[in-house]
Amino acid sequence: MIQLDLRKYHLPGVIQVMLDDGFFSGFRMRFSTNDYTTNWINLKVGMAMGCIIFPILFVMATELILKPTEGSAAPANLGGGCSMLPLKAFMDDTTFICSKETDQDGC
Repeated sequence: MIQLDLRKYHLPGVIQVMLDDGFFSGFRMRFSTNDYTTNWINLKVGMAMGCIIFPILFVMATELILKPTEGSAAPANLGGGCSMLPLKAFMDDTTFICSKETDQDGC
């Protein structure tokens, strides 16, 4: 998904290759206790904590998922002439709001 995001947002190919080959392929970990340490394990999934690139990549991936759903349902009627957009998203918390159960069928 990250590679799809990088292409969608028109990042130069050299940056895509750098992230894919050099950045994501080098994650390794091991566990240690007072008496024992495991061998190094290559990680194939996950995000590095504290890395300044990952929040940007996360938002790009979230946008790729959420954008197609924006126009698929009408705003929810809250009564009294008030309405709310049907999709609310903040970081990794997403809520779909609708007035009727049938409004969610298109999403």
